[in-house]
Amino acid sequence: MEGQVLEEQLHKSRVVKVDSLETWDSFATQGSPIVVHFTASWCMPSVAMNSFFEELASNYPDVQFLTVDVDEVKEVATRLEIKAMPTFLLMKEGAQVDKLVGANPEEIRKRIDGFVQSINVNDA
Repeated sequence: MEGQVLEEQLHKSRVVKVDSLETWDSFATQGSPIVVHFTASWCMPSVAMNSFFEELASNYPDVQFLTVDVDEVKEVATRLEIKAMPTFLLMKEGAQVDKLVGANPEEIRKRIDGFVQSINVNDA
């Protein structure tokens, strides 16, 4: 039984699904660097990015990864003026640092790399 629990923890997602405006506000104001994937279940390019986003989350342990379904949490999408899916936001201390619209894995990885490096330089 103990091995099964450990295995479940190893496979537990590092991506947190935002299910309400309150959940969003609690993460957005915490100060740590955040990468957000705005998605919709009907948008195939967005859905196709889910496993890549999970991979990114496991590669950047110092960054909080969030996913927001724009149909389930419309208030967040409206507040941040999200108009297309997928949209990826990079945020620090509640402020948007970068925004990328579209399913472009290499560009997303490149921007997150730069984002993490800038944070590490600023925090050093």
